[in-house]
Amino acid sequence: MLSMSKRFNNLLKIMSRLRGKKGCPWDKEQTTESLKPFLIEEAYEVIEAIDEKSPEKLKEELGDLLLQVVFHAQLANERKEFDMDGILETLEEKLIRRHPHVFGDVSYEDAKEVLVQWEKIKKEEKANSKRESMLDSVPKELPALLRAHRLQDKAARVGFDWKHINDVFAKVEEEIKEFKGAVKEKKADEIEDELGDIFFALVNVARFLEINPEDALRKTISKFISRFRYIEEKAKEAKRELSDMTLEEMDKFWEEAKIKGND
Repeated sequence: MLSMSKRFNNLLKIMSRLRGKKGCPWDKEQTTESLKPFLIEEAYEVIEAIDEKSPEKLKEELGDLLLQVVFHAQLANERKEFDMDGILETLEEKLIRRHPHVFGDVSYEDAKEVLVQWEKIKKEEKANSKRESMLDSVPKELPALLRAHRLQDKAARVGFDWKHINDVFAKVEEEIKEFKGAVKEKKADEIEDELGDIFFALVNVARFLEINPEDALRKTISKFISRFRYIEEKAKEAKRELSDMTLEEMDKFWEEAKIKGND
């Protein structure tokens, strides 16, 4: 059995060969820009494997995600910018630097204080010296729900947060009231703004209850797909088109799917 370091070196050699003179035509055409969608896709496939609680699938998808890191390291190495060793060295130094309570003589009371200190250490790092706000570290490319959650979490770390869940619920109710008012007055711009405020307030509820809103919505989407497919199956069994069925008929099958646990 190969040692982990030997296997990792083999992986780097394989990637180098794929990009080499006699390598794969597709791999040789790729750039850091062209690989961006694959990096995002692989990350989401890892999340899907976690949701499915499948160790085998998770192992495979983590490998695919690692391939993206190796690919980018190879591209950077070809440009003489950095290599995999540089990536690992930077990560190693960062982990030690940001965990003085583990690798140094500093002591923190709990996980919350660890996060506060993490932000302080991060802000002092050279790579982050030009950031004007602690919120700048949250990528703009994140899905909106996830980005809202991360922004709120960052602000909460320095005390900008609600004191009680009831305050958050009150904010949701306030935003819904304002949204209804905008709809009643048919003010298109305000309707969009107020709807966004409702989403943002609901994300705050999720964060306060330590629920990831992106995960929650993704699971609800999966339930919707599963239950709608049940309706499609029933329509097929009856040799009918969905468009010919009444809402009452479809709703009946929807409720059946819920009872059967089609999630």
